Amino acid sequence: MERRDVQGHYERLAADYDEHWAYGPHHITWMSARIVESLHLSSADRIADIGCGTGMFAREVARIINPQQAILCVDPSLAMLHQIGTPPPAGLTPIAASAEDFAAGSVQLPYEQLDAIWLKESVHHVAEPATTLHGLAGRLAPGGRLLVVMLPTSIEYPLFQAARSRFTELQPDPELMVDHLRAAGLQPQLRYVEHELHLDRDKYIGMVRARYMSVLSTFSDSEIEKGIEEMRAAHPEPVLAFPDRFAFLLGVKPEEGR
Repeated sequence: MERRDVQGHYERLAADYDEHWAYGPHHITWMSARIVESLHLSSADRIADIGCGTGMFAREVARIINPQQAILCVDPSLAMLHQIGTPPPAGLTPIAASAEDFAAGSVQLPYEQLDAIWLKESVHHVAEPATTLHGLAGRLAPGGRLLVVMLPTSIEYPLFQAARSRFTELQPDPELMVDHLRAAGLQPQLRYVEHELHLDRDKYIGMVRARYMSVLSTFSDSEIEKGIEEMRAAHPEPVLAFPDRFAFLLGVKPEEGR
């Protein structure tokens, strides 16, 4: 999918993003806790959320750790950043920038170096992930951590078959991201985290119709409606239960002299 299509997708979805994208408040709480746990975050850390969207995870992370310095919420979409609030809530600082610009050092920051950076389901939108991850690693202080959270190349969501197939075609392999982290001078580790979702079928169909996943924006309105008919036939049950599985790729920058 071309980058300009992705940008337009999120601009259109921004106002209702939290409603259509999030599976519910429990999902946000669960994922945010996993981010805090994986990055070993503390209140003293200088942190950036790259591709933050509406800041839903950064907001919950801030609630958990009560940061002494605001979490940098970085996203190229002004419409998405606007949903964070004006003024933004305490503990969050929105920054309008792409991951590439941030990694290249062309964005002025309140902190010279960062202790922790995460990208939650945004690395697949990066044009040159190897270059961008290398640049992000360069913005870390010694001992800093970079976390990439992404879906695996195949998913078990109750989507129509064409959407699942296209997702597999477009989704980068987590193992490749491990190689990129290593090439960036970080010490990488990969683990998979999974939990089961329970979602009202009509709500999920509404999310699909709203194209809550960027891959769905590659389908026309008629294709989406045809896909929804397929979903209704395959899943007559009122509540959908399905696994949500994520790859957590952590890269740690060596301490100086090591």
